[in-house]
Amino acid sequence: MLPHAVSLPGHRPPRKLPPRTRARAAVALWTTGALVAGGALAGCEYMYDDGWRPGQDATAAPPATQAAPSPEWWRDDPVDEAHLEDWLQESQMGGGPEVVHRGFGLLQALEIHNGATAVLPEGTYVLALACRSQRRVNFTVRNAEATLVNLSLRCGSRRENVIYLADESALTFRVEASSAANFAYRIIRS
Repeated sequence: MLPHAVSLPGHRPPRKLPPRTRARAAVALWTTGALVAGGALAGCEYMYDDGWRPGQDATAAPPATQAAPSPEWWRDDPVDEAHLEDWLQESQMGGGPEVVHRGFGLLQALEIHNGATAVLPEGTYVLALACRSQRRVNFTVRNAEATLVNLSLRCGSRRENVIYLADESALTFRVEASSAANFAYRIIRS
């Protein structure tokens, strides 16, 4: 208080707040202001006019009353033996002059396919795997010494692996499916 100031009854001089309290109050005021401004701007609508208008004779599409299933929902169902070659061509697992070995077929639920190659010479190979089923299909590829591929493949895609054989060896294949499935594997010398 100033030495000559007169104080009114019931009036106290303002007290100084510590810096920490002032900082908290400033943050609280700023946050409140930002929330109020954000709430006010949330109601704004942005309009864009590029000058395009539909023609006079344009008809509106009929309203959708029920969602239709995807036209491709059936694409994961396995095909029968009669259409297996078509699926192999579509999935690019067909044969050709560069194919060293190929296997394919139709598995019933919980069925296991076992296959083997002739003895392959030392070298690098590309192994392609594909399947068609509502569920994953398990592929295991081994040589005499080790498991080269152990994969649970999501059907609808093709998987390619590069494998190297250090010496001559035959490969064995094991394909398992928990539901009906088409499978295919193909080896190409790289």
